[in-house]
Amino acid sequence: MTVAVRFAPSPTGFLHIGGARTALFNWLFARHHQLHGDGGQFHLRIEDTDRVRSTEEAVTAIIDGLKWLGLDWDGEVVFQSARAAHHAEIAQQLLAAGRAYRCYSTSEELEAMRERAKAEKRSIGYDGTWRDRDPAEAPPGIAPAIRLKSERTGATTIRDHVMGEVTVENQELDDLIILRSDGTPTYNFSVVVDDHDMGITHVIRGNEHFRNAFRQTQIYRALDWKVPEFAHIPLIHGADGAKMSKRHGALGVEAYRDMGYLPDALRNYLLRLGWSHGDDEIISTEQSIEWFDLPEVPTVSAPPPLKPRELLDQPMSNFPDRRRTHPQGRWSRSPAQFDFTKLNSINAHYLRNTDDRRLVDLLCECFLSHDPEMSRLLTDEVKERLFRAMAWLKTRSQTLREMAEKADFCVRDRPRMEDRAAKLISEARNRAILAGLRDYLSKGTWALAPLQVTLEEFAARENLKLTDIAQPLRAALTGSLVSPPIFDVMAILGKEASLGRIADAAQAS
Repeated sequence: MTVAVRFAPSPTGFLHIGGARTALFNWLFARHHQLHGDGGQFHLRIEDTDRVRSTEEAVTAIIDGLKWLGLDWDGEVVFQSARAAHHAEIAQQLLAAGRAYRCYSTSEELEAMRERAKAEKRSIGYDGTWRDRDPAEAPPGIAPAIRLKSERTGATTIRDHVMGEVTVENQELDDLIILRSDGTPTYNFSVVVDDHDMGITHVIRGNEHFRNAFRQTQIYRALDWKVPEFAHIPLIHGADGAKMSKRHGALGVEAYRDMGYLPDALRNYLLRLGWSHGDDEIISTEQSIEWFDLPEVPTVSAPPPLKPRELLDQPMSNFPDRRRTHPQGRWSRSPAQFDFTKLNSINAHYLRNTDDRRLVDLLCECFLSHDPEMSRLLTDEVKERLFRAMAWLKTRSQTLREMAEKADFCVRDRPRMEDRAAKLISEARNRAILAGLRDYLSKGTWALAPLQVTLEEFAARENLKLTDIAQPLRAALTGSLVSPPIFDVMAILGKEASLGRIADAAQAS
């Protein structure tokens, strides 16, 4: 069997963090099977059938987000809207085969059905009014929808690689609409047709789609098509266990890029949300591809049938085995918790282990993404300063944004003065020290060891402690009272820039 999976987002907004994880899991599964000779195709399908809410900007954001994460797909991008005529054709085939029927119920009649179901405390769904009724009885002027003739007896069982084996009585599943009265296909029907035509063998998606699996399975059966294997992964919650919101990190992938996270680090972190490999925290892309796979569905007796509303409301106690285990990894059905502290820690690791020249390039991109006007400042000389500063910067930064803030003094012609630094330089005694120091330094050799000797000599000559010199000098050079060791700062900036900054500070009022 050639393994094929897909990521199928709706272009109604950015590529959110949950969608990014779903794409990652599909990509890893495909690449794992590709590595082991099982085909391993990863496809991208844009489900843009909601023409009102779908936008070109969202499509671009999704594609750019996947590219930034390094998740390449096989073949061309499939746009679901371009296949609407084919979906309608398949619906007509079901109608002709007697496995679907025309429904002439009005919106008012459907609302009345829902109200009766609520009053009788039973599942809310279509009551089958037109299932066996003669279309000749149809009221004039009503365009019919097409409904699937769902199975009325027996049960539908999903053997899910993550959730386990779950059964729903067919009488709980109503006759869903597959083609609306305006001729447009519905979501569940379009998904089935597209997955079949694309040869999708495994559907790996968020747990919010678990209910849909039962309805989609019935569509597959009506069409006599092979049902793909399912794996519904747990939702992502905030660190406090609450549903994800913006304060928890429910942001677009581009926001994480702008906050200074590396794509490798974000992939590593997302991998651990619902899947683990022992106690490993840092897992390379190569290791991820080697280890990532779906567990076998447990061969246990199915639990008692559930009603559709129970599938997400309170499912965990009804399903066998809390976790699904695979020799190369472990899956959890409990919601994963998004934790910025852990993400920062992983990102810091990747920063420390990134080549210094590569980090300089990334840091320059970070500067420009937040202020394009800085392009004039990022000269070759400035890039060399950043390279010399990297040993200090990369061990004290968790994100590129934090690194950019610490490296700001390297980039600007003159540093931006923090209030405490400006106050220190404004003192006449410190300006005098800096004026004398500038003249003394201008005659010396500009290298790390000689600079330390020069400062010590100057301190002795002026009857000062080295600390009396270091803080005013640090303020003059960096605009801050916190920086790399002062001799390192001087070496990073170079002789001309250092002397110029000291001279400016000495003349400050």
